[in-house]
Amino acid sequence: MYRDRDFDIGEFPRTVPYRDRHIPWQQLLSAHERDLAQDLELPTLLQAMGGDDEFLFEVARQAILSGLSNGTETILYRQETLRDCLTNSAAVRQLYSITVTAIERSKQRLWNMSSHYTSSLLHGAIGLLEALSEVLRQLRIVSESQVDRFKSEAFKNLFAMLIAELNDDYLGVIQNHLKELQFRKGVLLGAQLGEWNESMNLTLRNTPARKRNILRFLVKTPRTYTFQIAQEDVAGSRILSNMEHRGMSRVAIALAQSADHVLSFFRILRAELGFYICCLNLHDRLTVLGEPLCFPTPEPSSSRRFSFSGLYDVCLALQMKRKVVGNACNLDGKSLVAITGANQGGKSSFLRGIGLAQLMMQSGMLVGAEDFRAEICPALFTHYKREEDASMKSGKFDEELDRMSEIADEIVPNSTLLLNESFAATNEREGSEIAQQIVSALVEKRIKIFYVTHLYGFARQAFEQNSGDAMFLRAERQPDGVRTFKILEGEPLETSYGADLYREIFLVLVQKVQRA
Repeated sequence: MYRDRDFDIGEFPRTVPYRDRHIPWQQLLSAHERDLAQDLELPTLLQAMGGDDEFLFEVARQAILSGLSNGTETILYRQETLRDCLTNSAAVRQLYSITVTAIERSKQRLWNMSSHYTSSLLHGAIGLLEALSEVLRQLRIVSESQVDRFKSEAFKNLFAMLIAELNDDYLGVIQNHLKELQFRKGVLLGAQLGEWNESMNLTLRNTPARKRNILRFLVKTPRTYTFQIAQEDVAGSRILSNMEHRGMSRVAIALAQSADHVLSFFRILRAELGFYICCLNLHDRLTVLGEPLCFPTPEPSSSRRFSFSGLYDVCLALQMKRKVVGNACNLDGKSLVAITGANQGGKSSFLRGIGLAQLMMQSGMLVGAEDFRAEICPALFTHYKREEDASMKSGKFDEELDRMSEIADEIVPNSTLLLNESFAATNEREGSEIAQQIVSALVEKRIKIFYVTHLYGFARQAFEQNSGDAMFLRAERQPDGVRTFKILEGEPLETSYGADLYREIFLVLVQKVQRA
């Protein structure tokens, strides 16, 4: 996932055990990340990417939420790798399955490696390395069969490393060492005598191989002395066992570290392949629905490039399980995009589609659009209206201002801010004035703003004072009141056609009463 470093998510599950209860993953996020997940409906996207696999769910979550720190180079690097994955999806899924097998096999042997006893540590490490060396061989075999089908730098480097470093000779040497470390012929230790004739510097020695030679009886060999511990000599057996443990400890620790190193390789490979498996899963889900997907074009930060065609709300499509309406717009050079128009006209879905596309692009993923080009931004914030509930310590309007204050403390130039019905908790005149002051200050600090609003006073003033850096869009409504869910360029209107919804709801009620 990165050219010069690893992507390691650690061992974080979707829920974290705390004593005898579990903490939902949303509570592990910062307040800003929780708002982002809620407002853009990220759980829907993550569920489509990871399914019921908690590990893949976590990979997708961390990749998306950390994606805003990626530069253009990393985004293009991942796109090149993802193209390979789309072309060779079966091979990529096979590689991922092999890494999962390695992790599952390791779980059966890690308990022994946690022991304080040298013999348990040693035999646990031997068992783990034996299991992992066989999986390494499988990885090498797949690499040899697939290397010519992949074109990306990431897979080329991975396959070259596996083929060069995991040849049969090397794996054979590993097996021989592991076989010797089982000490089926006993343990040979070297030692020195201390000042009081205690054993010092116990060192494990290689057991010399016995050569079959008919002349060995004619050759004078060095004199050796042996002794045996009687079976009933418990103290002597304990001393001898202690000497064996001391002599083998360094070897056991080194072997355990080697096993942990190989296991870390599989963990990181699983996480990195897991991200592309998530992308393949999402691609498959949306393709079945007939939705378009494209590789976006990332532009340098502060370039003020933002254009798209066929952009849609990925989460809405996943929830409705059918194709939804897409939109096209060229917002190059714009710092403020005000979106007004009819209620239930698709404004919120349009805004969510923009936020999701920005996150997906910067994560190196495909984007839900026919074409998408945008500048990368260092941070993405959302400020949506909230329904009043018992957990609120103050009124809705105070809560809105508190959240906006927190955003103002964290936001940096060239960030993107999505506002949805912000400051609507007060009257129209006061809300418009507050919105105008806050938006003007943020735009002056080079913050790009997308604002869905029914505050006509704010929208009208911004439209009349537009110096060319603002775009005004409107949800399309046909003369008969039908919503097309298209978002088109147009000046703000004083009405949001709430009467249409009233008539629609009233007619439904009348029909129910008549049927009753």
